[in-house]
Amino acid sequence: MRSILSMGLAMLSAPTTAEVVSADAHGFEVQESVSLVVPPAQAYAAFGRIGSWWNPEHSYSGNSANLRLALQAGGCFCESDPKKGGGVEHMRVSVVIPGERIVMTGSLGPLLYQAATGVMDVKFDRIAGGTKVTLNYRAAGFAKGDADKLAPLVDSVLADQVKRYRAFAAKGGGK
Repeated sequence: MRSILSMGLAMLSAPTTAEVVSADAHGFEVQESVSLVVPPAQAYAAFGRIGSWWNPEHSYSGNSANLRLALQAGGCFCESDPKKGGGVEHMRVSVVIPGERIVMTGSLGPLLYQAATGVMDVKFDRIAGGTKVTLNYRAAGFAKGDADKLAPLVDSVLADQVKRYRAFAAKGGGK
């Protein structure tokens, strides 16, 4: 039997919802959602510190500290790779409403090499006791005709990222 404390800690680290909303051969939509016991401005700031919570296993350099997210229109969700002297632009920031919304466009992971691109829409909604953060990623393009097979994989990776973000934000990562 688990203690109340361990159940509470598990709830802090698990996404509220994660799902493949739709998928076909050339595109998909996935959505992740978490509730945080922090105000929207703090949740927003924590999201911007992406190098502090992104899983390094899902980076090109293998080091999350090489990731940065410039929270301004035209800003970059980019990664440097000091070992190889290069870098990657994962996404470009299109819309920023501090404390409310971030919209980015670009290709995550293998989509970059498959002539597919996406829109990531991150909303920060005030709820009783904190903030509900909803991340919606819609991707479409060529994707070698197997976007429907990629959708559950992308959903799993983003669910892990949101779980890590939630833990970081809950520890005061946006202060």
